[in-house]
Amino acid sequence: MKIQDIAFLLVLLFLIYKRNSKWAVILGLISLILAIPLFATWTFFTAERLTWYAGAFFLLSIIFSFWVKKGKSVKIKE
Repeated sequence: MKIQDIAFLLVLLFLIYKRNSKWAVILGLISLILAIPLFATWTFFTAERLTWYAGAFFLLSIIFSFWVKKGKSVKIKE
């Protein structure tokens, strides 16, 4: 386990604690933006990890979105 994995897990735990889907999307986009130059310089291992981290952040955001919608009652127009 590398230092970037430990940092990712700490950030992921913080996001789970805060339950903010907006922050998760922003961090996912930042991860993808940071991966682009790494792919260009052929640093594939770290760039691939960043894309996996971005996917995890996006998945977490989707889970938070479903969690919020499930808790709220939705009125159906008749």
